[in-house]
Amino acid sequence: MKFVDEAVITVRSGKGGHGCVSFRREKFVPRGGPDGGNGGDGGNVELRADPHLLSLYDFRLKRLYEAENGSPGMGSQCDGRKGQDLELALPVGTLAFARTAEGEELLADVCDPAVRVIVARGGRGGKGNEHFKSAVQRAPRFAQPGEPGEELSLRLELKILADAGIIGLPNAGKSTFISKVSAARPKIGAYPFTTLTPNLGVMIDETDPERRLILADIPGLIEGAHQGLGLGHRFLRHVERTRFLLHMLSFEDVHMDDPFTGFALINEELALFEPALAGRTQLQAINKTDLATAEQIDALRRAAAHEGREIFFISAEQGQGMEELLAAMWRLRDALDTGAPCPHGTAMTERTDCGGDV
Repeated sequence: MKFVDEAVITVRSGKGGHGCVSFRREKFVPRGGPDGGNGGDGGNVELRADPHLLSLYDFRLKRLYEAENGSPGMGSQCDGRKGQDLELALPVGTLAFARTAEGEELLADVCDPAVRVIVARGGRGGKGNEHFKSAVQRAPRFAQPGEPGEELSLRLELKILADAGIIGLPNAGKSTFISKVSAARPKIGAYPFTTLTPNLGVMIDETDPERRLILADIPGLIEGAHQGLGLGHRFLRHVERTRFLLHMLSFEDVHMDDPFTGFALINEELALFEPALAGRTQLQAINKTDLATAEQIDALRRAAAHEGREIFFISAEQGQGMEELLAAMWRLRDALDTGAPCPHGTAMTERTDCGGDV
């Protein structure tokens, strides 16, 4: 399925059914009186999160979504049937904005699959003439019409929820890494910008299959990404919803006289795009160490120790150094699960988001 992270749709709730004007007509029952039933309420439009969805592609194909109208009331005090609610399944982490002439308003942050968010309520059904009978008005010949439903223009924006976001310069080996530690099979090539859309993978603890760590492979960033250069401007929003970052640098991009400039470049782009990202917890790794000599690796380790950096030296393709990095990722995930503050100031737990405004 094609990855789409933004779509504009129109939703309409159902109209309420009209109330009925009816009188009891039965042999041997003179003056049976009014017996018109009430109309049914229109259906609501609801949003829910579906963990199995990863894209808003379906909402590019269909733009109008309507709930069912309520049925009109009938005689013999029979009320009309309520219209069926329309439930729209969205990827976890989707933001729904209501578009108006004044601008946009955030209606829902769809994160919890157990929660249904009503964005358009169905119209109320009209009351039948049986409802209006009284001592002074014994034969009302009128009923209420059903109320109209609501219509909204929604802009859906997907921000991927993941434990770890893998960032770095193009061709740093991010896709190779996620393919080695999860069942994800992203496109891998020996050229920049092989990854054109974010990829999700799930890393499972071999000792406890219920213990999982969700990874998001973000397309390569370059200098000026916050201004729209390369692919980063479009996908940087997905970094905002990750709990920590795995910052990966290829040994091919390391200059021995200033080896860690690649980390500084990407961190500056993150800060310029969203200042809060500058303080996001990070693990740093230099990939493709199979291309380096033992002397070069030793020199990089000494440089990292001199600057007080903890850097993991790995080769995702060959599997070198992977155990230490993966252990550090699990430790960091567990630390966040104990109640460390999330970017919006509340505790984050596994597979949930803080729910703060983004």
